[in-house]
Amino acid sequence: MIHSRNSEDSLTKDVVLSKVSEYQIFKYYCVPFQEPNKKFKSDLRKDNNPTVSIALINNRLRYTDFGFPEHSFDCFSYVGYKYNLNFREALRHIDQTFCLGLSGNIKVAHSAPKLVEQPVLVQHVPAHINVRFRNWDYKDANYWKQFNISKRILRIFDVKPITHYWINEQRFSCNSISYRYRFDCGYKIYRPLEEDFKWSSNVGSSCIQGYSQLPATGGEIFLTSSLKDVMCLASFGYASFALQSEMLMPSEATIKEIQTRFKEVIVLYDNDFEKESNPGQIMAQKICKRYGLSNLKIPSHYQSKDISDLVKNRGVEITEDVIKNVERTSQERPKDKVEADGSGRDQVPF
Repeated sequence: MIHSRNSEDSLTKDVVLSKVSEYQIFKYYCVPFQEPNKKFKSDLRKDNNPTVSIALINNRLRYTDFGFPEHSFDCFSYVGYKYNLNFREALRHIDQTFCLGLSGNIKVAHSAPKLVEQPVLVQHVPAHINVRFRNWDYKDANYWKQFNISKRILRIFDVKPITHYWINEQRFSCNSISYRYRFDCGYKIYRPLEEDFKWSSNVGSSCIQGYSQLPATGGEIFLTSSLKDVMCLASFGYASFALQSEMLMPSEATIKEIQTRFKEVIVLYDNDFEKESNPGQIMAQKICKRYGLSNLKIPSHYQSKDISDLVKNRGVEITEDVIKNVERTSQERPKDKVEADGSGRDQVPF
């Protein structure tokens, strides 16, 4: 039996990593993980094909689910998500598992697991993506108009329909409607009707979706969940941007830069009302608490987890009412409305 320290002053990420490595943490908790850069089936959701990779990115190991982009974690956020723990609780959990003795007033009654030997890690090189475009057709219109997103909005955000795509010279055919998203930092392939390999990407976690299309200044701006939500909000005349995953914490530099240009930043993340843990709202509350932002939560009785689904399920008028009138925690709603491209809400979706 090991008795730990009387305080948690040493329970920090850096101290934990001085005793046990990111690789060893992933190897213990993520059972399907065999070796870096080798894909495996997700252990966090139902996954019919290997879509997950743990690879060295920017000198840190990162868990990336290419079929479900919300699942992008370092070893600490992975443990936190898997066991529904906040960051501090995840540190304690790792400390207790590996018997590091860093948590104050906690007794560990088991022996530490044997640490696996860490291999030489090679920096992950982003995949090279090429595509073959096609013309827009009625299937595209039927899909995007569900979310009030017009061809004009899609062109503004440089979304284009494709028939094929290549990842590192390997060719893939698109058997259902598929699209290429282009960002300053790379590309995403989006296949909305597919269950497996819905997403492919070569963009890093620092890439901000919708950033290039933001107006120089404005009243309110939304931090939302995806580029689809960004485009949906743009169709109503609101400026917004999205990180690569809801599980990422925006950097202080990003929030400060946005705050110099806009009067109010509002978090509009998923309300996963069907999930007991509701990860989108947990992260929204963390972001709001850290930066003093407002949180707009879609009411659960609308049975729509994000703003795009709300348009699809409840229509344009209810969506506008939610954006304008639903009570936002921490601050009053500002009166200014930002027009993403100067034309207000789209009247004809396609």
